[in-house]
Amino acid sequence: MKVVTNVSGPLKDVPRLAREAEDLGYDAVVVSETQHDSMLAMALAAEHTERVEVCSAVTIAFPRSPMVLALECWDLQAMSGGRINIGLGSQVKGHIQRRFSVPWTPPAPRMRDYIRAMRAIWDCWQNGTKLDFHSDNYTFTLMTPFFNPGPIPAPFPKISMSAVNPIMASVAGEVADGLLPHGFATERYLTEVIIPAVKRGAQKAGRSMREIEIAGGGMLVIGENESEIEQELEKLRQPISFYGSTRTYHGVFRAHGREELGMRLHEMSLKGQWAEMRQIIPEEVLHEFALKATWETLPQVLREHRWYASRVTLRIPAETPAQRERARWLIDEIHKIPPPTWD
Repeated sequence: MKVVTNVSGPLKDVPRLAREAEDLGYDAVVVSETQHDSMLAMALAAEHTERVEVCSAVTIAFPRSPMVLALECWDLQAMSGGRINIGLGSQVKGHIQRRFSVPWTPPAPRMRDYIRAMRAIWDCWQNGTKLDFHSDNYTFTLMTPFFNPGPIPAPFPKISMSAVNPIMASVAGEVADGLLPHGFATERYLTEVIIPAVKRGAQKAGRSMREIEIAGGGMLVIGENESEIEQELEKLRQPISFYGSTRTYHGVFRAHGREELGMRLHEMSLKGQWAEMRQIIPEEVLHEFALKATWETLPQVLREHRWYASRVTLRIPAETPAQRERARWLIDEIHKIPPPTWD
C-alpha cells in the first residue's frame, strides 16, 4: 500500500512541505483545490522533489477546457520526469453554475468525454495522430504545429477521478487510472456501493480492476490514545453536517437508513443554521463514518478495513526526532500491506 500526504496550503509553503514528505519516505504528495489553484501547487511540488508522485485531489475539471488542462499536465509531466497524477472532480451543480459561471450538464457522461478528450489530445502530441475527437460534450479537430508541444520522454500523465456516487464510480472503472473516493463515505458505502460500481465500469470497458488504483476513502480518526481519539471524533460533526447537507451526498446516509438526517441537514443549511447542524449529528453516526486507530495500531486497522485500497492519505506528525522516526516506521509498515487482489 502506498502512503500519500497532503501538502496543500499557501503556495510559498508547498516546496518545503513536499521536500519534507519526500525525505520522510512518502510515495506521493497531493494538493487540493479549495482556496488555492491546484495546478500551481503541483508545479511547485514537482519542481522541488525528485521521487514522489505529484497528485491533485482534486482539480475541478469542468471550468477548464480539456485542451487547457491537457497542456498544463503535459508540461508538468515533462518537467517532473513522468510523476504526474491529475485527480479530476466534477463539483456539484450549484458551484459549477454559481461559483464558476459554467453551464451544467450531466456530470458522469461529461467526465467520461473529458478524460477521453485529454488522452486524444496527448495522443496527437505524442504520436502524431490526427486530432479528430468527437463526443456529446467536446469536439477537438484543430491542432497546428505552432500550438503542438510535441512528444515528451514520459508516458501519458495518470488521470484519477473522484466519485461520490456509483454512477461516477462506474465511469472511473471505465476510463480512469485511479479512483479517489470522497471523505464523506463509510466503510459500508465504499465496499457495498462504490467498489461494485467500479467493477461494473471496468467490466463494461473490458478492463481489469488491477488497472485501477483505488485510494482509501472515508474519514480516519487517529490519536496517541483513546482519549485523543474521542476528542478527534467530535470534530467530525462539522464535516459530516456540512457534506451531509448536500443532497448529492445523501446516498451515503441512505446506505445506513439515515436519509431523513440528510434532508434535515439540507433544510437547516438553507436557513444558514451551520452551527446548529453540527449538534444534530448522533454519536453513532460519528462511529459509522470514522475509522479509528492509534498510530501504533494503524497499519493493522488499514490492513483489515481498507483491504480494497492501494493507497492511503495520511498526515503523520513529524515535528520531533521521535515523531519522525515513528513516521518512517509507519510508512514502512503500511508498505508491507499487500495491494488488493481482484478476481
